[in-house]
Amino acid sequence: MAGRVQQRSAKVSRETKETSITLDVRVGGSGKSDVDTGIPFLDHMLDSLTRHAFLDLKIRAKGDLDVDQHHTVEDVGLTLGEALAKALGDKKGIRRFGEASCPLDEALVRVVVDISGRPFLVYNVEIAQDRVGTFDTELVHDFLLAFSNQLGINLHIDMIRGRNAHHVIEATFKALAKALDVAMQIDPRVEGVLSTKGKL
Repeated sequence: MAGRVQQRSAKVSRETKETSITLDVRVGGSGKSDVDTGIPFLDHMLDSLTRHAFLDLKIRAKGDLDVDQHHTVEDVGLTLGEALAKALGDKKGIRRFGEASCPLDEALVRVVVDISGRPFLVYNVEIAQDRVGTFDTELVHDFLLAFSNQLGINLHIDMIRGRNAHHVIEATFKALAKALDVAMQIDPRVEGVLSTKGKL
């Protein structure tokens, strides 16, 4: 279908003493998610990311949640970034850059992404609350840092405004999804990769 991302997929597994993760992802899917990380709020955010980036995503993650949520959140970010990098392959034909702003009630977040092969995260998000339910809001940064490093993207996130932690975080994931959707799409005008270097 014109304007849709070609279907590209990857499967990745990650096993450590702290976590066990299997992940299947398809770029240019229909937004179906089947996610179980043991952390309900993270599952909710990944479902939102999947739906708005038009991915198909299946994750099964088991981690040492009796110790902390950090290992699981970070390792899911690493695994998702690695899987998307595999799915995109040599990145031929992709638009590379994407930008989106998403509101959720009083919250507004802007995300700009460059699938450049040069990982860098700028995270200008200030969340007043320490937790959303049992979820530590500081872990959003850790997830995004792990994700951007493994995918190899330049990722800028700016909270324009927001009060409610849930709204701010969800607006962040939705804006990230929409920006990624644009950046991962195939543009028929692009020959090879969109870079003067000839490689991304």
